[in-house]
Amino acid sequence: MNTPSSRTSPPLVIGLTGGIGSGKSAAADRFVELGASLVDTDAIAHALTAPRGAAMAAIRAQFGAELIAEDGSLDRAAMRARVFADAAARRQLEAILHPLIGAESARQRLAAQGLYVILAVPLLIESGDYRARCDRVCVVDVPPEIQIERVRARSALDEAQIRAIMAAQASREQRLAAADDVIDNSGTFEHLREQVDALHLRYSALAAQRA
Repeated sequence: MNTPSSRTSPPLVIGLTGGIGSGKSAAADRFVELGASLVDTDAIAHALTAPRGAAMAAIRAQFGAELIAEDGSLDRAAMRARVFADAAARRQLEAILHPLIGAESARQRLAAQGLYVILAVPLLIESGDYRARCDRVCVVDVPPEIQIERVRARSALDEAQIRAIMAAQASREQRLAAADDVIDNSGTFEHLREQVDALHLRYSALAAQRA
């Protein structure tokens, strides 16, 4: 793996996105193995909604104790059911979380010391703010039927729930239209790694040009 280096200019930022079950995490992990820094908005959101997380007081005040788990964290299953049934509740939750996630992701990007930054954002295409922070957008792409199959294999969600989540995300066509680079993850893990490795060489060269 390449070693981190100091820099005098802002890091190259690659926005990494894809629908649920696409394999974003596997791609991100490989980029990190090769020397990139990872800023993961899902991980940031989980930290904010963990016990004593920075978002929990506002969530409790807005939604009540019924959406708080016994350990003081967000009851994610209950909140998922709430926001998918109530668009207003979803906007309320986003109004709490998005500014906090945005601030923390910006802090992590500026502190990153890797060759470049992978900014992993599930809703990157839907969010103009995140898109504007990226130098390039990389989409991990799989057909919808593979998304459903993979999510069912790893979670307790049924097909109707998975399709509801997919419907709330950008369509496959919208993601591909916004992509500068595409990783086809419909095949084997080895095929995924080969594509990430090739993109790493390209991103490293781009990062070197601005260092």
